[in-house]
Amino acid sequence: MKSVFISAVVAAGLLVSVSAQASAGADLAKAKGCLGCHAVDKKLVGPSYQDVAKKRTKADAAMLEAKVKKGGTGVYGQIPMPPNAAVSEADIKTLVAWVLDGAK
Repeated sequence: MKSVFISAVVAAGLLVSVSAQASAGADLAKAKGCLGCHAVDKKLVGPSYQDVAKKRTKADAAMLEAKVKKGGTGVYGQIPMPPNAAVSEADIKTLVAWVLDGAK
């Protein structure tokens, strides 16, 4: 009985952690102005976050982080993404992880 309780507590903790990460990613996307060009589920100026998650894997995280930081073209077409030099490395990593998880 004790092991069932411990398992339930651990599972609940994981759900809270995943939920907090998802909320952090969505909050950052809004706060940093990302939603001006991107949407979760449809193309705006840039691709939807769900389309990025379908095309890319966690192995592409470093490349996407660099693209967010430096901006440029060539990942999803010729419309340039402006550089985001004022966004911290930690925030960029959180944003990219959230996008690669399907922006949920």
